[in-house]
Amino acid sequence: MPEKEASLYTVLEDSYVKCSVCPHRCTIRPGGKGICKTRINKNGKLFTLIYGEVTSTAVDPIEKKPLFHFWPGSHSFSISAVGCSFKCPWCQNYHISQVEPGDVFADQLEPERIIELTKKHGCKSISYTYNEPIIWHEYVLDTARLARKEGILNVLVTNGYITPEALNEVAGLIDAANVDVKGFNEAFYREYCKAELGPVLDATAEMKRRGIHVETTTLIIPKLNDDQKDIIELCQWHIEKLGPDTPMHLSRFYPAYQLSNVPPTPVETIVKARDTAVKEGIRYVYVGNVPGDAGENTYCPFCKQLLIERYGYDITQWHLTDDNHCQKCGKSIPIVGTFERRPSRFSRFALD
Repeated sequence: MPEKEASLYTVLEDSYVKCSVCPHRCTIRPGGKGICKTRINKNGKLFTLIYGEVTSTAVDPIEKKPLFHFWPGSHSFSISAVGCSFKCPWCQNYHISQVEPGDVFADQLEPERIIELTKKHGCKSISYTYNEPIIWHEYVLDTARLARKEGILNVLVTNGYITPEALNEVAGLIDAANVDVKGFNEAFYREYCKAELGPVLDATAEMKRRGIHVETTTLIIPKLNDDQKDIIELCQWHIEKLGPDTPMHLSRFYPAYQLSNVPPTPVETIVKARDTAVKEGIRYVYVGNVPGDAGENTYCPFCKQLLIERYGYDITQWHLTDDNHCQKCGKSIPIVGTFERRPSRFSRFALD
């Protein structure tokens, strides 16, 4: 695929350029690359090395993103490239996120082909996921524009490390986002992600303000980000900036990548974190990576009725009206879209 000039950069003296897609705002010398390794300075112009470079395609349940309050039961066509703006040592997708273009095989797919595949597989949405999609900015924009014209929804699964300029370009095209808030401690972000927390919080709040459906995910890692004080502060920020109805996902860590020697998070730690979030006032708090836990389910925050039972990514019971009201007390539940009755391997009851 022909090389593509990047958007959102400034030309500096001596043919240096400054990239403005993520808050690193890399100043890149001629011949050099940014921190993400996917943007290169060629003779004073910035080019993306990953436009049309697709390393993964998959048909996923929307719940896998994870989005529990956005067109539940639907399928999303998931695509990824390579690279990331973070350096997290626990990354489960490190084989694509922590490598450079050319290190792994990638298909060359024009945005039009992604639309064709999405339609072919009957997917409601396209998810830009697995590695950080913001560094794929130009391709995401072009694909999302075509998707919007075809009535296909667009989903970002992101670390939230996006500048106001980049967010301004993409916001009108993105329907939903799951933002991975790694923890609630600046020192933690600097040491482990090689980034800063503040811009993530600002971008997440701005997505919500722009009308994007937002859910957050925090992977709880033993002794790294499981401090109770930080979890309480995260919940307080969540309520203040995103509101109590914005879903929060708290996921269990499993050994991966450079943290393969760290044990899995005790289930009790995840349950305690969820209890804390609920106590702080977040109405929809979900447990991740603990299949079968009650924390996977949606309950009415008003009458405590079980509304949606899940097992992993499968919906096994549904007790909402067609317009997403609690069948018992009639209160409106903040879910975007209608339930798409995707067949479940684990359905034990008729869905009503």
